[in-house]
Amino acid sequence: MAAPHRIVFANEKGGTGKSTTAVHVAVALAYQGARVAALDLDTRQKTFFRYCENRAETQRRRNVELPGPVFDICHGDSIEMLEEEAARIGEGADFLLFDTPGRDDPFARHVAASADTLVTPMNDSFVDFDLIGHVDAETFKVRKLSFYAELIWEARIKRSRAQLEQQKREMDWVVVRNRTGFTDARNQRRIDQALTELSKRVGFRVSQGLSERVIYRELFPSGLTLLDKGHLGELGTSHLVARQEVRSLVANLRLPMPPSRDETSRTATRPVAEMA
Repeated sequence: MAAPHRIVFANEKGGTGKSTTAVHVAVALAYQGARVAALDLDTRQKTFFRYCENRAETQRRRNVELPGPVFDICHGDSIEMLEEEAARIGEGADFLLFDTPGRDDPFARHVAASADTLVTPMNDSFVDFDLIGHVDAETFKVRKLSFYAELIWEARIKRSRAQLEQQKREMDWVVVRNRTGFTDARNQRRIDQALTELSKRVGFRVSQGLSERVIYRELFPSGLTLLDKGHLGELGTSHLVARQEVRSLVANLRLPMPPSRDETSRTATRPVAEMA
């Protein structure tokens, strides 16, 4: 059986909407009939893990089935143990998601370098842009790559060299722009230009992500997502727009979907302990 497609959500800066984006992508894939597994590498915050725990509890409390990932938190203390956990939880899955800490972390570096699809959410500010590139203070032109961008660039080169020999997939790096609604027009143009320039040098793609909407934070206690029609009550126009944001983002990731399965094949969100 082919290994699952690895989707890694990584950004060494916190507060970029990384876990929220990861949860919505995982649920969107499950709704499309994919078998999804997820491993949360942030053993301090555990945001992705807690979101899924809340979702599983809502299933039990309401006696409903909510499509989503089989999930767990990383328990290993070495790269070898991490890979063993990934192989265990990802067995039989179409997609294996990793949510990583918002800090420099050896496990995060490892899974980022081994990603098939690397998703880097960022807020529309030069504070966040500094993670991938440094700009001139006067012209806002990109002066050089950041350490993180160089790390991913080197990983992609190694993957390309090994692609034919080991039949590895080429890495697709997608920078996702979250919270664009709070960026003034002039600053947004400067970020547009800097991202366009850097994307040509490094080879990532840019996608619009999730705007700053209260609904994303309000859904966390229930573990619900904007894709859970029939479980959210009456939605306003802004909520419907936010749902379309999620759908557009998932489409822009261009993930290799498995052959269509019927409705009964969907996997409900559940902890890895319930897999047996």
